[in-house]
Amino acid sequence: MSRGVRVTKGIVELIDDPKDSPYWNHDLSASRLSERRWGVRNLAALWISMSACIPTYMLASSLIAEGMNWWQAVLTIFLGNLIVLVPMVLNAHAGTKYGIPFPVYCRASFGILGANVPALLRALVACGWFGIQTWIGGDAIYRIIAIYVPAITAAPAAFGGINLAQFACFLFFWAINILVIYRGIESIRFLLDIKAPLLITLGLALLAWAYKQAGGFGPMLSQPSAFVEGGAKEGKFWLVFFPSLTGMIGFWATLSLNIPDFTRYAKTQRDQILGQALGLPTTMGLYSFIGVAVTSATVVLYGAPIWDPVTLITTKFTNPMVLVISLFALCLATLATNLAANVVSPANDFANLWPSKIDFKLGGLITGLIGIAIQPWRLLADPTGYIFTWLVGYSALLGSIGGILIADYFVVRKTKFDLPGLYVKDGPYWYGNGFNYAALIALGLGIAPCVPGFLGTIKAMEVAPFWMNLYNYAWFVSFLISFGTYAAFTSKKFEQPAGIPGLCEAAEGA
Repeated sequence: MSRGVRVTKGIVELIDDPKDSPYWNHDLSASRLSERRWGVRNLAALWISMSACIPTYMLASSLIAEGMNWWQAVLTIFLGNLIVLVPMVLNAHAGTKYGIPFPVYCRASFGILGANVPALLRALVACGWFGIQTWIGGDAIYRIIAIYVPAITAAPAAFGGINLAQFACFLFFWAINILVIYRGIESIRFLLDIKAPLLITLGLALLAWAYKQAGGFGPMLSQPSAFVEGGAKEGKFWLVFFPSLTGMIGFWATLSLNIPDFTRYAKTQRDQILGQALGLPTTMGLYSFIGVAVTSATVVLYGAPIWDPVTLITTKFTNPMVLVISLFALCLATLATNLAANVVSPANDFANLWPSKIDFKLGGLITGLIGIAIQPWRLLADPTGYIFTWLVGYSALLGSIGGILIADYFVVRKTKFDLPGLYVKDGPYWYGNGFNYAALIALGLGIAPCVPGFLGTIKAMEVAPFWMNLYNYAWFVSFLISFGTYAAFTSKKFEQPAGIPGLCEAAEGA
């Protein structure tokens, strides 16, 4: 282990922060033992808080629309989250052991400067999610106002398909997010602690209400799958299952990369493993079931399925007090999920781009501005596109990054980093001018096979069936190719090709 660190029960600390380095700032600094306050309960609460959200509630809708029955949809969601838990726990190990955030973790494999490539790819995806969650929260506020001022719903569209009042509510909720960002990371943790029990309670209350009002859970929980004999899509279950499973993995593939942003505050490896295992797949399975069961009951009550809980509450509930409390809870829950899942990472990622000028707060503001620019209401307009274009598409990017990070940390380095070297120029992670070209090549090779399928999915060009079928496995394909390629490039058995610095140096670091 390098000088300048101390090791306490497997936790590595910097003795002195490299404050003179242009690649260090307070937000990117390795956490101290005194800052590690997160145990099993806190990490489980983190995942309960992030998973119990409106997108999770609605997640099964596209799967059922594609022909699955309720238990196939919920099982697919549970399996996807069980699979993504594996890279989640593996990448979390580095955060817990060294106290480093995601962009600093990337420096070991991509280089001090090259780390900006995966960090910015992750950040841009988070900006998209930030916009989606902010739109959902703003829409809930809009629905509250519309209860008392119905005239606002008659306004003409003015901003890419939404009216002025909708856009104003979106911006208002956006401003609340930015305000909490400026109050710091502890405010986010406070919101998560409140939200975890709140939204679980709200979801179970909605489930009990639906069961009582409908006299059961309705027809969706008893109808057969469309894939059974005589069904409209008989024999096509696996054609739907694998892209759906990939989409479910893509739902949290983002956090499977930047989970060190949170586990850098974990007390032990046991805490991060148990906390995540208890909180993630269980909550995703439970909350998606609540969504299916309540929606099924709405078929009995109103003659048609109502997937959106905001629509259900605002159009079918009549008690003003119940309306306001329920929608306020949804707004608070969306705010907490948005900040934890979609702000912490890009704020650090943008800070890594220019540590001496960009801190967590400015990085959060950049995230917010991009979240407006993407017009998230368009992404949510078509749930099929949301699953098979948005989720599967970016899962190819993130699977490739995850494969490189895990290959580097576990296969090449055997979990050993030179912690001070992650913050200095001309150290073991500088490679060729700050970039490890082995990682960049592996990244490109992992993504490349998924590009034709993506272009075919968005109808940009005609693509052979082979590439479309391969695209259904985008996360798995990109992960495995990048994992294998990077491990091969950095193996000591391979000689470094002339003119490509950084291909073999990774094997020697730390």
